[in-house]
Amino acid sequence: MHRLIVATVLVLAPLVASAQDMNAYNQALASFNAGKMEDAAPRFFELSVNATDADVRARSEYYLAQSLARKGMTVSALVTYARILDTGPNHPSYLQAVEGLVDVQQRLNEQNLVPNILDKAYTPEVQDKWVKLPKEVLARVHYLVATIRQRRGRFEEARSMLEAVPSDSRVFARASYLLGVVLADPHFPGRPTEADTLDAAALAAFRRALDAKGPQLGHDEVKQLSLLGIGRVHYGRHEYPQAVAAYEAVPRYARFWDQALFENGFARFQGEDFGGALGSLQALHAPQFEGAFQPESWILKATVYYYSCLFDEVKTTLAAYDQLYEPMAKQLEPFVGEEMDLLSSYNLVAAENRRLPAPIYLWIRNNERVQDVMRMISQVDAEKRLTTEQSQWRISGLVRELSASLEEVRGTLMQIGGRFAKSRLQEAAQNLRTFADQSEIIRVQTALDEKDLLLAGVDQKAVLKSQSIYRPKMPGAAWNYWKFQGEFWRDEIGYYQYTLKRGCPAKLQGQK
Repeated sequence: MHRLIVATVLVLAPLVASAQDMNAYNQALASFNAGKMEDAAPRFFELSVNATDADVRARSEYYLAQSLARKGMTVSALVTYARILDTGPNHPSYLQAVEGLVDVQQRLNEQNLVPNILDKAYTPEVQDKWVKLPKEVLARVHYLVATIRQRRGRFEEARSMLEAVPSDSRVFARASYLLGVVLADPHFPGRPTEADTLDAAALAAFRRALDAKGPQLGHDEVKQLSLLGIGRVHYGRHEYPQAVAAYEAVPRYARFWDQALFENGFARFQGEDFGGALGSLQALHAPQFEGAFQPESWILKATVYYYSCLFDEVKTTLAAYDQLYEPMAKQLEPFVGEEMDLLSSYNLVAAENRRLPAPIYLWIRNNERVQDVMRMISQVDAEKRLTTEQSQWRISGLVRELSASLEEVRGTLMQIGGRFAKSRLQEAAQNLRTFADQSEIIRVQTALDEKDLLLAGVDQKAVLKSQSIYRPKMPGAAWNYWKFQGEFWRDEIGYYQYTLKRGCPAKLQGQK
């Protein structure tokens, strides 16, 4: 008799616990369905930690993430979804957590944490399961994972995922643009023997990004980037007129217009349109771009003058470069050593400061990846404040749990932001060293050429005086000519065209 009572207790105990779990779960679900997330979240948290039924624990974890997301605590939801993915595909809400992560990524426009989480989880063993995701969610997964594979140089994998994004997806334009970048990368496998084929495929991908139909995520910027991509492919193929056409199609005053002006200067120079090259640089050096960090543009300007044997203009340009960038190089020196830790590097650009040269500060701070980190840290801090305001959450321990998770995310983001900032600081310093060296080379070569002309008895002033300056060729009947008189008018910037004399004797002109 005693044995039977014990047996009965052993059988019934789990059933009683399961009933208790289900009752608590239904109460939490009722609050969730009523939109009372401040009540649902701590209930689901308690169940996710203490429920004796494994299925209730797992489903409560998912609804905790959903509650946090609906409460506007998207980073906290991100952390909870990520834990579900870490559990593995046997979690009953595994695919829903993938959907949740993709939704959070879209809301935050987050480019670091979620793509890396998805990349880690999207292994060959689970891909058959992920096919069951909604079409648009799977398209976004392929795009986001491809961004990580591309950054890591796994180009064939990135290509396969990007080609799997359907044309009716909202990320099709982005995926097509990134596919063009992947195919045009000099390290893409097989490029030495298949350059023409890969270039053609890259150009086609960029054009698909330009022509994508339907609502597309960030399509205006994608179009600008695609035009830059087209210009770069043509430039690499020495097809300079096509490169110029692409660069000049980037809308004036658009986000990437200054980059298009700079690269267009190179394309025109390589195409021996020296006046056009100087025209692009004239726009780039207008007061509207006064805060830009563009040291190479001055080296290009000096190079154009050097190839025209306009040696006085070379010296004037190099003097302007020295005046602008030599002080920046000195000011930057304390911040580029290896001893500079990541946190200090991030803090240099996270808040306004006067320790960095303003153009370099803006160049780093306005970087998309750094902006992403700054935006995410701001969201983390907002959620930490919101968490502490929820007094009813303290009893369940949810405040403590979320605060710890958010602080960990904040630390990770600071490290990511620090790596970006430090890398950009070092890149800026290296650029200044490189272009200072190039400036000196041009300066020395200019002096040598002047000496050669003098020894050869060439009167360069007479050479220049014998030439006439003509108005530049007009693009069409609808265009008007206005002589530049030192004033930069907004509606004229971007349309400048120089006409140059050549100070090279015939023999030297053939060498340059």
